Amino acid sequence: MTPPSVSSDPPVAAPVLTVSGAVHAYGGKPVLRGVDLVLHPGEIYALLGPNGAGKTTLIRAICGRIRPDEGVVLLKGLDPTRVAGARSGLGLVPQEIALYPNLTVVENVQTFAALADVPRAGLPAAVRRALELTRTIDRAHVPIKHLSGGYKRRANIAAAIVHEPGLLILDEPTVGVDLDAREAVDAVIRGLRDLGVAVLMTTHDLDQAGALADRVGFLREGRLVLEGEPHALIAEAFGERMEVQVHLAHEVDAAGEGRLAAEGLERTSRSTVWTRLDADGYAAAAKLDKGLREAGLTPHEIRVREPSLANLFSLVADRKLAA
Repeated sequence: MTPPSVSSDPPVAAPVLTVSGAVHAYGGKPVLRGVDLVLHPGEIYALLGPNGAGKTTLIRAICGRIRPDEGVVLLKGLDPTRVAGARSGLGLVPQEIALYPNLTVVENVQTFAALADVPRAGLPAAVRRALELTRTIDRAHVPIKHLSGGYKRRANIAAAIVHEPGLLILDEPTVGVDLDAREAVDAVIRGLRDLGVAVLMTTHDLDQAGALADRVGFLREGRLVLEGEPHALIAEAFGERMEVQVHLAHEVDAAGEGRLAAEGLERTSRSTVWTRLDADGYAAAAKLDKGLREAGLTPHEIRVREPSLANLFSLVADRKLAA
């Protein structure tokens, strides 16, 4: 008799978060329309979408602050609206700094440790661990009000992880911080991921999402319309096409806008930056440069780069991708 084969694949860890068929409405207006989401230990997931897409409502449901009208939300298999202990495995860092400004970093983390019922005997070690993980130990005795925006953000993360949650939720984790501070926050997030913490972040910083997230999900009008690994989604959507960006020195008049549009260019959120996708990006850039100069629209700069999450976000938001 042939013995049964034994798989050498490592066992898949149970999900930290399971959202299944979540539906919710406010005043009869649907906000979530059947959202499914699963997050495993050691995974960074970026939840993307325009304002009003349902991100805040979904986060509130995950935190147990509202119960979906339909569907279930489970934290390690437990309903956070029914089992208070389920929420102990969750850490939340809101968009606005939620710390006591007159207290020092270490005093804040000690306070949040006590609120999270960290045992008194283990409190000093838990606090030190949180400070070390967030690289704030060098500012431990500085009042929050005297810290830079980046240090405040990291101190807030320290307060949220002092009880060692399995899931950390970050709402716009780098809003209002400079590039160096953002890189420091990103390093902290990666470090937590490497320790097995699942991280769910909402962000409008698409560059950050593309660089950090193992998976991204796009919410649109309460539905999760696209989900996957960032590079794979971008490759599937754009293939070999490159993004060509035309940077103008000044804003143009209606005639100039018409000329740019005739070249297949679309204006971005910045009125002096226009963009299009092209299968032969560098050759297209040379033709554009010549054509625009002949039309009196001298570009300040033309850039050619691989498509990004921002390009994908535009397709999703404009309903050109993922119904």
